[in-house]
Amino acid sequence: MPPTPPNKSHLSLEGLHGTVAVPTQQASPWQHWRAFVGPAILISVGYMDPGNWGTDLAGGAQFKYGLLWVVGLASLMAIFLQVIAARLGVVTGQDLAQCMRDWYPKWSRWPNWVSMEIAIGMTDLAESLGSAVALNLLFHIPMTWAIMITAFDVLLLLGLQGLGMRMIEAVVSVFVLTIGVCYGIEIFGLSQTQPNFVEMGHALLVPSGGRGCAA
Repeated sequence: MPPTPPNKSHLSLEGLHGTVAVPTQQASPWQHWRAFVGPAILISVGYMDPGNWGTDLAGGAQFKYGLLWVVGLASLMAIFLQVIAARLGVVTGQDLAQCMRDWYPKWSRWPNWVSMEIAIGMTDLAESLGSAVALNLLFHIPMTWAIMITAFDVLLLLGLQGLGMRMIEAVVSVFVLTIGVCYGIEIFGLSQTQPNFVEMGHALLVPSGGRGCAA
C-alpha cells in the first residue's frame, strides 16, 4: 500500500461519486462498460472541440496529410497520460490537483494554481472563439452575439450538473454522436472530401516536415 499523505483530502469529484452507481463485481461486463463509458465520452470531447476543428481544417488545407504524424503521436501521448491519471485516481481516490496539493511542497501550490488557471483560460478562449466563428459561418450571427450564445451554452451545461453526472454524459453523448455522423458523411458520403486512406496511413507512420500543397 502506498504511504498516506499528511493531509488526506476528501474524495475527488463528489458529484460523480454521489450520482453514478458503480456495479458490483458480480455484474456483467455490459453493466460495467455502461457504468464507466460515460467518462470516456467526456474525455473524447477534448479531441472534437471547435478549436481543434479550426486548427485541423487550417492545417489540412495548407499541408494536406503532412502533419498527420503529429496528430497520431499526440494522441498516443494523451493515451499514456490518461492511463496514468486513471491509475492515480484508483490508487489514491484523488484527482491530480488534490495529489499535487497533498504531496508537493506548500510553496508550489500557488504557482501551480496560477499556471493551471492561465492554461485553462487560454484553452477556453480557443474553444469560445471556435464556437463563435462556427455560429457566425453557419447562421450569419454577429460575432458579439455568437460569443454571448457560446457563454450561455457553458452556463447551461454547468446548470445541468445539478441533475447528475449521467445527464451531462447523455448531453455530451448526443454531441459526440452528431459529430460522428458528420465525420461519416464527410469521409464516406461526399466525393469532394473522401480521403486517400493509403496516403493517410503513410503520413501517420512516417514523419514529415509538413510540406505540401493546399487541398
